[in-house]
Amino acid sequence: MKIKEVGLAKSKMHVLEALLRLRQAACHPGLLNPAQEGEPSAKFDVLLPKLEELRAEGHKALIFSQFTSLLAILRKRLDEKKVVYEYLDGQTKNRQQHVDTFENEAQCSLFLISLKAGGVGLNLTAADYVFLLDPWWNPAVEAQAVDRAHRIGQDRHVFAYRLIARDTVEEKVLELQKDKRELADAIIAADTSVLRDIKREDLELLLS
Repeated sequence: MKIKEVGLAKSKMHVLEALLRLRQAACHPGLLNPAQEGEPSAKFDVLLPKLEELRAEGHKALIFSQFTSLLAILRKRLDEKKVVYEYLDGQTKNRQQHVDTFENEAQCSLFLISLKAGGVGLNLTAADYVFLLDPWWNPAVEAQAVDRAHRIGQDRHVFAYRLIARDTVEEKVLELQKDKRELADAIIAADTSVLRDIKREDLELLLS
């Protein structure tokens, strides 16, 4: 193991890489191996039936992920079902056009958004459900995303869901976050300046 070879202090990038892979695995196996994009995932097993139910009832939903690769897999699933949706990430042009389509077109019930791209400048009051597929552990960032639907003109309750995979590193980060929020945020943001303070017992918790 790299930590045993060179010590924890010199292994920070390897630790971050391992934790990133574990977080991706908790979302979908296709994030680690593109050949497995067609495989099931627990999150999609929960999400897709829920989205179908909401669409049938006339609701609209925002779906956030920080992994555009995860959104790409989800888009393929929706395309197979011929579901009408809008999509936005950091590379998207004409953001307002995508927003207007989602807000005004009845058949467009879903808006897939990368978490960073959706943090600011969006007013999406047509949505009354929000799904965070791989939540950022900083509550301010999550709140910004959910707040896209809580804007002037919203006249309905907005329901927000965080999808956390049981018995994975996601649960471990939540547990770590209770007492060491800065460290937990650093793991997600790949901030090596903060990660220097990680203790062996913290790492053992994450990898247990």
